[in-house]
Amino acid sequence: MELKIIGAGFPRTGTTTLKIALEQLGFQKTYHFKDLMANPSVVNYWNELEKTGATNFDALFDGYVATVDFPGYPYYKVLLKKYPDAKVILTKRDFDAWYASTQKTIAKVGPETISSRPELAAKLDTNQRLNDTQECFKFFKNTYIRKQFDDQFDTRSVAEKVFHEHIQSVIDFVPQKQLLVYDVTEGWAPLCAFLSLDIPKTDFPHVNKGENFNDMLEHMLAEAAKG
Repeated sequence: MELKIIGAGFPRTGTTTLKIALEQLGFQKTYHFKDLMANPSVVNYWNELEKTGATNFDALFDGYVATVDFPGYPYYKVLLKKYPDAKVILTKRDFDAWYASTQKTIAKVGPETISSRPELAAKLDTNQRLNDTQECFKFFKNTYIRKQFDDQFDTRSVAEKVFHEHIQSVIDFVPQKQLLVYDVTEGWAPLCAFLSLDIPKTDFPHVNKGENFNDMLEHMLAEAAKG
């Protein structure tokens, strides 16, 4: 199964909303960080992709027709080479709102999210899923916070520079006819026009606001702790 849509936008730019919108439009399933957390053992494929520039994409995206958010977005160039007919959606957001949201949520996530909690750390020796989840958090911190932002995310000027440079790099790289630069507050119209689909009668989804993140994280950790 080939990817039809590649999301190139940073996390916290409406990527969860986009995932749900795409799935409502028939793009079942759309890969997202939540999907990695639901099956954390596939982090090995992502680590291989980061180290070598390639992996078993058929196995990694088995059952998926689209990918958005992390961990897929950093590899949009590799993915577009692998799936040259795919359409690319670059989600964007006001920098100030994005930075504040990211600081409060995913910027705090890393392997210490598990190791700093005694009740979880005690299970690492016997719980493979929890180990895989910790590896996912480590991969996220290393490739997003440390690599993407040169480990200077807390320096606002650096984060802003990287934020805008990423947007421009996607615009420069992706053929114009294959690219939608998209703010999810625009709703169905531009998304459906880009995908040549009718606008659904259902309301456009708006999910994963900052205040919901901690609940989502706690749910992920609880599921991982079950093994």
